[in-house]
Amino acid sequence: MARGFFAPQRFEADVYDCEVVGTIPQGLNGAFVRVGGDWAYPARHADDSIFNQDGYISRFRFRDGRVDYKGRWVRTPRFLNNAKAGRQLYGYYRNPYDCDPSVRNVDRPYLNTVINTAVEAHAGMLFALKEDSRPYRMDPVTLETLGPWDFGGKYSSQTFTAHPKIDPETGELLTFGFEATGLASDDLFFYVIDKAGQVSREVKLKVPYVSMIHDWAITRKHVIFPVFGYTTSLERLKQGKIHWTWDRNAPTMFGILPRDGEARDIRWFRGPERGIVHTFNARTEGDKVILEAPIFDTNPFPFFPYADGSKWDPKKSQALIRRITFDLNSRDDGYVEEILYPDLPVVDLGRIDERFMGRDMRYAYTSYGDRTRPFDTERAGNFGGRVTNCYGVFDMKDRTMRSYFAGPTHSLAEVTFVPRRPDAEEGDGWLIGTANNYADMCTELVIADAQRPEEGDVARVILPFRSNVQVHGRWYPDSALDFG
Repeated sequence: MARGFFAPQRFEADVYDCEVVGTIPQGLNGAFVRVGGDWAYPARHADDSIFNQDGYISRFRFRDGRVDYKGRWVRTPRFLNNAKAGRQLYGYYRNPYDCDPSVRNVDRPYLNTVINTAVEAHAGMLFALKEDSRPYRMDPVTLETLGPWDFGGKYSSQTFTAHPKIDPETGELLTFGFEATGLASDDLFFYVIDKAGQVSREVKLKVPYVSMIHDWAITRKHVIFPVFGYTTSLERLKQGKIHWTWDRNAPTMFGILPRDGEARDIRWFRGPERGIVHTFNARTEGDKVILEAPIFDTNPFPFFPYADGSKWDPKKSQALIRRITFDLNSRDDGYVEEILYPDLPVVDLGRIDERFMGRDMRYAYTSYGDRTRPFDTERAGNFGGRVTNCYGVFDMKDRTMRSYFAGPTHSLAEVTFVPRRPDAEEGDGWLIGTANNYADMCTELVIADAQRPEEGDVARVILPFRSNVQVHGRWYPDSALDFG
């Protein structure tokens, strides 16, 4: 098990009236809600994926310049089973065949979920998400786990993406589930859920091969499903292996479906080895669909092995911001790929101003490690080559970048963009995210002006401890949810 800053936290917390350095921007009322993983009980396998950690949801509640913090475990059946047994009953990531016989839910693999990846709010409800399960509804005031949600029985997929998209014009939630009918199934179900939280559309699709489809993209007219080198099979799982392996020979494929289309209308485009874990945004321009995303050349994660036995290489597994153009009038199945920032590898946890989801947009936001910035090894430890110390504001039109630096003892989690006002121009708002302070062994929430990131913080919220590692976080204003 990890030691130091990344040792398991194993506690729930309430912090009232957190310490604030600087001044919280006026009118910033709502909550920053984040989900990540922590080992409530040690993993059964030392080489298991960190994606197998138990889910932990936390919330920074902003009201009139003051901030409260709350953190709670997501109480899934898996979490409760482990707590009752007092040990880890579950084996390799997403493999029920490797579990203790008492919890081997092969026919209902979603019961093994840890719900540790992302959050979404829709129709007045707060959901915690992981792509191997239906969403779990959470109480936005107490963070109590209310249980899995199937949208009135109309959501038939066993799984639900960690990255649903809300159309900023219609208010509809667009979502999907892969391996929708069970382990290693090639079924992909696409859904539209209306503003009231009712399923209004279901399309049942097949994928070219079973693959991780972690994130996707939408436009006003289309949805885009990336299928890439992470593959699996029922045979692999029955052998007791981790869910995914990287197949260098598997083509990268993008399925483009009209939002009002049927299964027969999907078109698949094919390209070379790539990894598309997260996306920025996409748009439809005439007969072209344009996707922008941080994309890897090969296997992004060291804990998912190469099928051919190759050794994972961190230098080759770096994401670069790219633009991919699909011509719907073309007769072949290829596409055009362009690297927008060829000399700047980034962390692929990218975000945009979500008022422009599916539309033409100018700015993308993500984090990266700037090795030219100072790092205080004496105070923070030997982390210097591994820190993510900057947020980048990427202008996708003129291809410039402005940078926020977190400090010489800090490493940043995913950034979120918050508009200054509901009617503010694109890019006019705040960058919000958490930072690990390795010197003081605590977690800090940073707030910077997205238009002037180089000026540093306008405020920091200081927790008196190190909080669990975050995967994804979202900002919701008071108008979106009742936070109490």
